[in-house]
Amino acid sequence: MTERERWSSAECAQAWGVKTTTWMGYVSRGQAPGPLPEVGPNGRRFWDAEEVRRFPRPGSGRTRTGAAPAADELLERMREVAAGIEELRARQRELLAEGEEQGLEILAMARASGISRQTAYSWLGAEND
Repeated sequence: MTERERWSSAECAQAWGVKTTTWMGYVSRGQAPGPLPEVGPNGRRFWDAEEVRRFPRPGSGRTRTGAAPAADELLERMREVAAGIEELRARQRELLAEGEEQGLEILAMARASGISRQTAYSWLGAEND
């Protein structure tokens, strides 16, 4: 039988992207795998690394450590979309400035851009700073 990889509580917490105290809280509430039965030196507890990787972490801020390649690909696509949105927002700002130069009303430009008047004002104000 092969020896399984063992992690300390600090290593488990790092893998989940939380503090060690948070990890131990998860363990105490049954929201994380329990420690291995054998106790290490100085009474230290250890966890099966593979079980920690597979266990569904509670909370909305779940880490992507150990995520499947498909999840990494999805995150990359999200980054690409976000970059595209930033480019479109920059273009919206350019068009707002152009509209302001031509004397268009803020409300009409905001509606055409699909943004609030407040956003249009703030974007135009940022151009003038």
